[in-house]
Amino acid sequence: MKTAMRAKDTVALGTIRMLKSSIKNAAIEKGGADAELEDGEIAAVIRKEVKKRQDSIEQYEAAGRSELAEKEKAEIAVLNGYLPEPLSEEEIEAIIDAAITEVGATSRKEMGQVMKIVQGKVAGRADGKTLSQAVMAKLS
Repeated sequence: MKTAMRAKDTVALGTIRMLKSSIKNAAIEKGGADAELEDGEIAAVIRKEVKKRQDSIEQYEAAGRSELAEKEKAEIAVLNGYLPEPLSEEEIEAIIDAAITEVGATSRKEMGQVMKIVQGKVAGRADGKTLSQAVMAKLS
């Protein structure tokens, strides 16, 4: 935050302030005013904020408000700087294959069990939608 203030980067400063507030609100929801979030929970909050901005970009572009969409894209770039490096497709496939083998899944009925294991191993380094589509493709 101090770096953004010194550089007079208003987009980064506003985004970081919003993120700090969102993290504090999530901590309060978890366990009161003195609660603190773990790294995985903080990453989930950041991902949630990125998703909000992606949804906003779609709506702004549909309404022809490209200047607002660009502002949202700039905020996403700032937020992505605080996320861990995403997993590659090969890494995701290897994790899914290991989870399917571990559960012994043969059909989509076991998708919930596989997803639970995969999400635990991925620890927020991949989008849930991407994971579910990949698991569904493997179990079909």
